[in-house]
Formats: sequence, structure tokens, C-alpha cells
Amino acid sequence: MKGHKAGGRSCSGRPERFPSTWKKNIMLSPLPVLKYLLAALLFATLTAPAHGGKFDADRDEVRHFVGRMAEKHGLDPDVVRDLLARAEHRQDIIDAISRPAEAMPWYRYRPIFMREDRIEEGVAFWAEHADTIAAAAERYEVAEEIIVAIIGVETRYGEHQGRYRVIDALSTLAFAYPPRAEFFRRELEHYLLLADEEGFDPLSIRGSYAGAMGIPQFISSSYRAYAVDGDGNGRRDLLSSTADAVASVANYFREHRWRPDEPVVSRAELNQDTDVSGLANRGRQPYTTVGELRAAGVEPDLSLNDRTPATLMELDGEEGKEYWVGLHNFYVITRYNHSPLYALAVWQLSQAIRARMEKNA
Repeated sequence: MKGHKAGGRSCSGRPERFPSTWKKNIMLSPLPVLKYLLAALLFATLTAPAHGGKFDADRDEVRHFVGRMAEKHGLDPDVVRDLLARAEHRQDIIDAISRPAEAMPWYRYRPIFMREDRIEEGVAFWAEHADTIAAAAERYEVAEEIIVAIIGVETRYGEHQGRYRVIDALSTLAFAYPPRAEFFRRELEHYLLLADEEGFDPLSIRGSYAGAMGIPQFISSSYRAYAVDGDGNGRRDLLSSTADAVASVANYFREHRWRPDEPVVSRAELNQDTDVSGLANRGRQPYTTVGELRAAGVEPDLSLNDRTPATLMELDGEEGKEYWVGLHNFYVITRYNHSPLYALAVWQLSQAIRARMEKNA
């Protein structure tokens, strides 16, 4: 894991509430432990959502999870259970994940992000952090505009990082959302380990309804695996450090094999009477080639080698069907969020921001 631990302080610089000493193999006197737990209980009581429901920490699957955290990672089971007992079951989280924006048709999804104000804010963000973004792009070999657009789509350049407590989101989805319970139990596991490693209070961090957090909205497993210390202060602070967020996004793309200076996606036209019903929308990872698409009557706008691996997307645009050929770098963007709509919005926003930057230069 890259980066450094927080050295006994939270990502915001505040003393940690649940330090690494909550592990079994490190001895603490009962008084400090009680002080930490009482402080966390007071904080949770003051900040708990009024419409939240009591989380049942005595359910069999929760007890099994607590035992796993103790056996596998050496965390004190009483402390883990106490943390989960302070979580809130949130029906609004279940409702939100059941109707994600990515389920919209393209003609409704695109305007959420391709807005004049978001483009202008992206230009301002890029200009304000130009040196930081340029350094990260050079070090990790990722396009600057992609870094900016990811942060723009995720949190509007850090302004909107989420309103749900991460502990509530992950606990609710881990134990009350069967379609993806296994995934979110793993994320809850990563979250508790992350809090231990980075030294922040697991009851205080807020993020998305799916438990993503910080300026770039990393889920817990991604935070542990890909976050880096971009400002050199010894911490990986995605909650308040723009330098850490920018570098971490760039590192994420490098680790997922972004190829510098290669195209991302191309608009395409269909020859007359072409039927692509069995060829389009078959997956995120390239499953055909540009040559096979051309043979089927699909002509990309970009000049691409026939051997180039590709995907074909058929989307519902404002004026009817739109066809897009996704390439390797497009697939890399979908590693951040699996939706092709998301990836296309990021790419289009990145191009609009870069064009505006060049126009203003």
C-alpha cells in the first residue's frame, strides 16, 4: 500500500478517536478506551439523522462479521460491535442505490454534467491547481483534463462530498441490501481497516449513499489500494487535500493501465440498413475490433487501426440513437465507475474543459 499512515491524527488533522491501539495485540488501559468510546457515542448522538433507524448489531450475520474482523485482522470485537451498534439503518440509502443516475437514458444523464457552470468551474479548478495537476499528470502519465473531469463529475471539484455517514451507508448496504451485500461487507471491512490505518473517526466521515468518500469519491478498498500522499505531509488525505486527491486519481488511472496519448472514444455512424442489435452494448471491456465493426457497417469518426480492440455502444440521444466506439482508455474510465454513461460524461466534460482552457489562454 502506497502512502503513509496518519501518525495518530485524522485526515483533517484532529486527534483520532479510534487509533490503531484498538487492535487486540496492543494493550490500553480501560480508561482511555472508555474515553474514546464515550466521545464517539456523544458525536454519533449529536449527528445521527432524525429519520434513521436503530441498527441491530446482534443479528447473526453482524456477529459473524464482528468475529471475522477479530479473527482475521486482530480488531477488538467489542469495539467493532460497538461501532456497528452506533450505525443507523437508512432506508433512503436503499432507495438511492435502487435508482442510480446511471440507469437513466443518455439524453437525461448527459445534461447533469455537461453544463456551462460545471465547465467553467472545471477551468477555474484547473487554473487554481495547475502546478499540482501538471505534476501528477506527468508523474503518473495521465491526461490532465481527465483528472479534472473525474473530480468534476464526482464532487463538483470537491464541493459536494456526500451527506451520508459512511458507517451508515456501508452497514445498511452490507446487512440490508441482499443484491450486493457481499460486496458492501467487504467494503465495510476495508472501511474499518482504513480508519485504523489512517487514524480517523469511523463515525464521523460522510460520503455518498454507496460509501464513497472524499474529493475523488474513493470507496474504502480503492482508498486503501490507490490513495497516495500528493502533498508530501505523510498522510493520504482525500477528504481535504486537493493535492492528495489529484495524485490519487492519477495513480488510480495508472494502476488500471491508462495509455497516455491514446484516443478514448469515437462517435460512429452506421451504414444504411446496418443492424448492430447483436453487436452493441455487450460489455465494458473491448470485445471486438475496429475492423470487425467496420465490416459490420459501423464507421468511427476517428481514424483508427482495424486491429484496435473496441466496444460498441448504442445510446438513446436527444435526437435518436447515438453510436460510440469505446477503446482501451474508455474501459479504464469505466474501472472508476462501471457505467459507460459515466465514462462518456467524464470524457465529454474533459474535452469541454480543455477546449475552454485553450480558448482562454
